[in-house]
Amino acid sequence: MSTPVSDYDYVLPPERIAQAPAEPRDHSRLLLLDRKTGKREHKRFDAIVDELKAGDVMVMNNSKVFKARLHGKRFQKQFEVFLLRPLPDAMPGSSIWHALVRPGKLVHVGNHIEMAERLSPKVAEKREDGSVILAFPISEEEVFAFAEKYGEVPVPPYVEQAPTDAERYQTVYAKETGSVAAPTAGFHFTPELLDKVRAKGVQVEFVTLHVGLGTFRPMKGQTLEEHIMHAEYVSISSQTATVINKAKSEGRRIIAVGTTTVRALEGAAASQSPTTDYQLPTTGFSSDVNMFITPGFEFKVIDALITNFHLPKSTLLVLVSAFAGREHIMAAYKEAIDMGYRFYSFGDAMFIR
Repeated sequence: MSTPVSDYDYVLPPERIAQAPAEPRDHSRLLLLDRKTGKREHKRFDAIVDELKAGDVMVMNNSKVFKARLHGKRFQKQFEVFLLRPLPDAMPGSSIWHALVRPGKLVHVGNHIEMAERLSPKVAEKREDGSVILAFPISEEEVFAFAEKYGEVPVPPYVEQAPTDAERYQTVYAKETGSVAAPTAGFHFTPELLDKVRAKGVQVEFVTLHVGLGTFRPMKGQTLEEHIMHAEYVSISSQTATVINKAKSEGRRIIAVGTTTVRALEGAAASQSPTTDYQLPTTGFSSDVNMFITPGFEFKVIDALITNFHLPKSTLLVLVSAFAGREHIMAAYKEAIDMGYRFYSFGDAMFIR
């Protein structure tokens, strides 16, 4: 039986879309949701410490956003190049990238796009979804460095103006470069708040999932079953996997910060044989994950989730509904709208437990 995408639609007044982050970060609002009963409470985010207990393991995505939006030209025509992710199997000293080019209709296979420093990547392939494969004559690391020098931080289209401080579109613990969009649930944490979390006896662990553009794209089909999930690179160290497996075996909570962390953990767990008695590969995990988590999914790792408020008809709204129940989530969203909560990347947060 198919599930209509329209089941995950709601109307959000435009003034509820946050245009700037809370200052300070941890003064955003926090909606507490009991996923079993649907009971809701309202606090400020820094009160999250009171909801944690010694022995909990909080897992965060330490991916760092890079300046993925570049500009170039061809025969005086201006183009925007949005780098999505590097692809494997490039020749030494070169790199291959999945990207978007606008206007896409004006570029063809074999064309070169002229950029700064006489860099001219070639269009190696055009795909049916409108994306392209670009071949760069420099290495992956050199492309990242070039983007850092000449690129722009790719804030979401519903944010009218990028923050003057680019670090406000990063988490304070961002480390591993590779995302084109931030794991925004982590925006609410400050170094001081993380110190308080650790002082409570909570173990803080990090995984890496490089967020792709598809994370925030609405589903275009009529049913969930029609949607094809994009792939994202995930890395989990053996040390972190061991900490999580031990906590699970002892009945302690695993709290994911953000839906990207959920996909990283549950994707890694899904790679395991069903007969194993531990959740994550003990040797760690390093691979692409393209898991679409929908209602009926059996969560094997996470016990609670800190997350922002997501776009209508998005895979992220479906994921949190799979975790807490669609009825509980839609009721919480309605109450948040009525109470003036701020939505999306720079908005307020939920703690689903």
